Amino acid sequence: MTQMVAHGVEGVRALPLGTPFGPGSPVEITADMVGQFADLTDDHQWIHVDAERSKRESPFGGPIAHGFLTLALIPRMMPELLTFSGFAMTVNYGCDRVRFPAPVPVGSRVRATAAVNSVTDIPNGLQVSVEMTIAVEGAQKPSCVAVTLIRHYSKRP
Repeated sequence: MTQMVAHGVEGVRALPLGTPFGPGSPVEITADMVGQFADLTDDHQWIHVDAERSKRESPFGGPIAHGFLTLALIPRMMPELLTFSGFAMTVNYGCDRVRFPAPVPVGSRVRATAAVNSVTDIPNGLQVSVEMTIAVEGAQKPSCVAVTLIRHYSKRP
C-alpha cells in the first residue's frame, strides 16, 4: 500500500484525480466497538447489539455495524492513504454523498481505498473532494462509499 502525501498547494494540485489508491490496513469491527458506538449515539437497534436475535431474525445472519460507525472510521483510515501538510489549518467540511450498499458484519475486517475527485480553489486555500470506499474483506460490494470534503487553508479563513 502506498500512501499519497501532498505538501502545500502545489502538492495537492499535483494529486492524480480519479486514481484509486490503497487499500489501507484492515480494521476489525468488534462487538465492543459496535456497543460503544450504540451507547454514544443511543442507537441500540437489535440488528446491531442483540447477537442472538439478529442471528434468528435478521437477513444478515448476525449483528452488523451501524452505517454511521463505518462512516466514522474515515478519519482513522484516511491518513494511512492520503495525508496533507504545509497548511495553517485543515478542516473536515462534510460529505457530498454517503451510501451504505452492503452491511458490515460484526467480526469482519474492513479496508479503505481513496480517490481524489477534485481540487477547488476557496478563499485562502483549497477544497479537496475525496471518495472513500470502505469494504469488508472478500465482499463483492462496498459497505460505505462517501465523498468527503476537506478544506486546507494557507492562513486563517
